[in-house]
Amino acid sequence: QVQLVESGGGSVQSGGSLRLSCVVSGYTYKKYCMGWFRQAPGKEREEVAVIDSNGATRYADSMKGRFTISQDNAKTILYLQMNSLKPEDTAMYYCAAGRFGPGCSEYDYWGQGTQVTVSS
Repeated sequence: QVQLVESGGGSVQSGGSLRLSCVVSGYTYKKYCMGWFRQAPGKEREEVAVIDSNGATRYADSMKGRFTISQDNAKTILYLQMNSLKPEDTAMYYCAAGRFGPGCSEYDYWGQGTQVTVSS
């Protein structure tokens, strides 16, 4: 059984930092894509950052230079380091996992989300 459990969300002031973690269990594919997504109230879910089993990463334009996606050595924890946070980063953040494929665009498993709130 695959499980993804996020943690690390919270409330910070503009300019602050947070590190989100996602513990991944039961996911045995050696070639994979894992990513962070977010959804703000009244908005569609959007991709934040993606990492694949080759270590390649991709970021949404508004996150480049501020957010960093990474994994631990055992590749069982997915991280999202978020710096220089802005009020528009306020959202529920989700981690997801899927088999490696073109563009890392399909995800089979999702976590329950962790809330990030940035105040001005």
